[in-house]
Amino acid sequence: MIQSLKARFQLTYSEFNLAVDLQLPSSGISVLFGPSGSGKTTLLRCIAGLEKAPIGYFEINGQCWQDSTNDLFVPTYQRNLGYVFQEANLFPHLTVTGNLQFGLKQQKKASIDLKEYQELMELLGITHLLNRKPDRLSGGEKQRVAIARALLLKPDILLMDEPLAALDNKRKQEILPFLIRLHQHLSIPVLYVTHSQQEVAQLADTLVVMEAGKVTAKGGLTETFNQINFSFTQDKAASSVWQVTVCYHEPDYYLSCVEIDNNKLSLPLITAPIGTQLRIQIYAKDVSLTLEAPIASSILNVLPATVKEIKNDNHGQCTVRLELGSQSLLAHITQKSAQLLNLKNEMPLFVQIKGTSLLR
Repeated sequence: MIQSLKARFQLTYSEFNLAVDLQLPSSGISVLFGPSGSGKTTLLRCIAGLEKAPIGYFEINGQCWQDSTNDLFVPTYQRNLGYVFQEANLFPHLTVTGNLQFGLKQQKKASIDLKEYQELMELLGITHLLNRKPDRLSGGEKQRVAIARALLLKPDILLMDEPLAALDNKRKQEILPFLIRLHQHLSIPVLYVTHSQQEVAQLADTLVVMEAGKVTAKGGLTETFNQINFSFTQDKAASSVWQVTVCYHEPDYYLSCVEIDNNKLSLPLITAPIGTQLRIQIYAKDVSLTLEAPIASSILNVLPATVKEIKNDNHGQCTVRLELGSQSLLAHITQKSAQLLNLKNEMPLFVQIKGTSLLR
């Protein structure tokens, strides 16, 4: 039987109502995404038992941690979970090793597998930091220690509440590769809260979109993230995410070719064997539309597509959702361009993709 997480909570504050009913995979990263005040952190706190929802149910891999109908509520300290907050909250008087061991002692897990310990230190890139105190760590290094501390407890689930929010862009880019590596090695589910589209694109397997205490969409990353009816699809950072396969390399041109649904795209040369699956991001601002395939163009990636939806933002911009085989793609164009092209739903045309970003 495929295991899953079941989370149902109803909670009311003075001007806020949380009402969610979710079933999520018991592995991979499920990202809770939405604006501030949408209920992401409150939901995470309910799952952790830090908030006791009057009406609540949570089950993980057959273990029930809350069932209000049967007056069951397992307190936080009895829930086998790891929690990583925005701030690392390390003890300043202890070394990294001391901080890691403190959590184990609190949970009465004095002994650990040395091999697993070393692998985790290497995975998070903190082996060389073990003798340092927190005041000698960067923000990204502190967060990696906090993640290691949570994982050493061998939790059934890892909860991460905007762990990059307190970091500047440079530190965020420093820690994201470690989170991606972690994702590839973890067998437990991760619930990750963010309002960053970039973090969603890089980390999410399952995407849960929240607004005003409710879930407005849930599903796999590509089909959910590429929808048009969310306000974030009109942002400057709006993008589409595709899972592609490396099919060949052109080292003389410093290019690699990837394939998706029989469509081929050229990317800057990457070091990856043929057949490797990769995740790429295509910004909506880097997609242009043409009614006819260009005879000669410097843009290498020109693909046939069909218009599926058009949405005006009332400020001169259109967001267009296109379909290429089974894939969706967002494009930002001006309303004038949409009118000149006479765009309509189900219209066939060509997309020109000016650039892509390799995610993982």
